[in-house]
Amino acid sequence: MLQRLVHLLPPGVRAFLRRIPPLVRLYRWLRMGRLKRERNVFVALAVLAVVLGIGATVSRAWAPPSALVLTVLGGGLLLKVRSLVALLGVVAVMVAYNNWHDPREVGPGMIATLVITAVLALTLARTRQQLGVQGLRGDSMLLELRDRLHRQGQMPELPAGWDSQVVLLQAGGSSFGGDFVVSSREGDMLELALVDVSGKGTDAGTRALMLSGAFGGLLGSLQPGQFLPAANTYLQRQRWDEGFVTAVHLVLNLATGEYTVESAGHPPAVQFDAGSGTWQVSPAKGVVLGVVPDLRCVPEHGQLRPGDALLLYTDGLVESPGRDLDAGIDRLLGEAERLVPEGFRKGARELVQTMAAERDDDCALILIWRT
Repeated sequence: MLQRLVHLLPPGVRAFLRRIPPLVRLYRWLRMGRLKRERNVFVALAVLAVVLGIGATVSRAWAPPSALVLTVLGGGLLLKVRSLVALLGVVAVMVAYNNWHDPREVGPGMIATLVITAVLALTLARTRQQLGVQGLRGDSMLLELRDRLHRQGQMPELPAGWDSQVVLLQAGGSSFGGDFVVSSREGDMLELALVDVSGKGTDAGTRALMLSGAFGGLLGSLQPGQFLPAANTYLQRQRWDEGFVTAVHLVLNLATGEYTVESAGHPPAVQFDAGSGTWQVSPAKGVVLGVVPDLRCVPEHGQLRPGDALLLYTDGLVESPGRDLDAGIDRLLGEAERLVPEGFRKGARELVQTMAAERDDDCALILIWRT
């Protein structure tokens, strides 16, 4: 429709447009083949800016000059840098027109507001253009990645007699963090891994997003004893200079309750023994992932009987600057004592929130118990 309007312009107007160099590209752009979304959005915002600019000279109550800020902000969210610069030119012309009509309508405050908004809009447009997305699609992509990461962290459905709770708490209330869970169930065999990427919040979130897909593909595709070595080999190939990755790997037979725990630089798992009413720290240990080419882990074998529970967690729950890790584990187990009478499902999230209250780090906890 806009293309037809351009062709319907009087010959004198089209000739006038060709004589003004800054408008030549805009005129040719509007005459191009089929108009795309970018062009439609630009024309709509430019027309809105003209309407607001002219309307301000008629009725400031309905069209105040400051309303031009809305077109600049809309351009920053929806246009590319080149189109946004053209829109800013239209807005500048309207501001100059308003100032010519009545100098009192345009003051230093309005000019400063428009300039600051224009700088922010250009920054937004440049960032989106570097990402190669239009409009608000970049935010939609991040939301989809976040939802996929959360869905991947959900435990598979367990048979009668078993229950579980997964709690992920990111630092600073961020949607992304360095702790994630991958799990798989084939028949009576449950296999899962709790992974901690060094760093916190969004800084570690990008690496966690990439690793969650890779580790999720490895889990269940290899023999249980090959998962951590394969994950270590994958990280060796990445040649990352920043940070490190720890992980704990669990293989649980849901028919017998027998399990195997392997750790790669991760805080030790703990088991609740319903018979004695005590928590026992796992001796499983190993080197963090991606540091040495030949990863060797010392696994632990055990069994969960009715009433027993197994607790996996990340160092964000137990580590504090200047304090020993064992002291943090002791405090965790002390808080975990309250889970027994209250019920594991009811108290798991409260346990994480209590332990994380004094820390600014990503925290994760997995609790599996046999009812």
